Amino acid sequence: MNDEPTQLAFPAPGERLAPHHANAETLALLSRRRSTVALAMNEPGPSAEQVDQLIAIASRVPDHGKLAPWRFIVFQGEARTRFGQTLGQVFKAKNPDASDEQVAFEAGRFERAPLVIAVISSVTENHKIPEWEQVLSSGAACQNLLIAASAMGFGAQWLTEWYAFDADVNAELGLGPSERIAGYLYVGSAEDEPVERVRPAARVDHW
Repeated sequence: MNDEPTQLAFPAPGERLAPHHANAETLALLSRRRSTVALAMNEPGPSAEQVDQLIAIASRVPDHGKLAPWRFIVFQGEARTRFGQTLGQVFKAKNPDASDEQVAFEAGRFERAPLVIAVISSVTENHKIPEWEQVLSSGAACQNLLIAASAMGFGAQWLTEWYAFDADVNAELGLGPSERIAGYLYVGSAEDEPVERVRPAARVDHW
């Protein structure tokens, strides 16, 4: 885990950038990247400066039309507990036979990690840029967050779970009619080393 934020030099508009960044460490990270289960995360989480860096890096994704078709909601500290209470209430209302233990589990979901960032797909409707491309851009933001968190020395997991698709929960978050949850990114200090899973072979054709 990295206690000290790395000083990053984000480019200014109009600045000329290198066309590539040959870096063996980046290739090694990508070839061995593995999600850390949220339940295996502990304090400390990223600092405020690191959170800002994560979001800035998440925003550096392909964005056809410069629409920025995503936004972020950050949950840290007591905000995780407050939002968890909403999850528990919504779950109880829709599952009246649920036990107290089940409701408590749902209410504690955001306390599994010290930082949770909701990545929201925010589509500009009736635009020349296809909706599908805008949605894909928000998915790329999620992946950038995962990789950046790992490079900072934190474990991270991209989850949705039931509350990402629940209309009442999304209303509490203030999502608009053209917005959906692309993912909840859980970030924290890793407690255990994740084990590599079996991965399917890539399906590749050559035209």
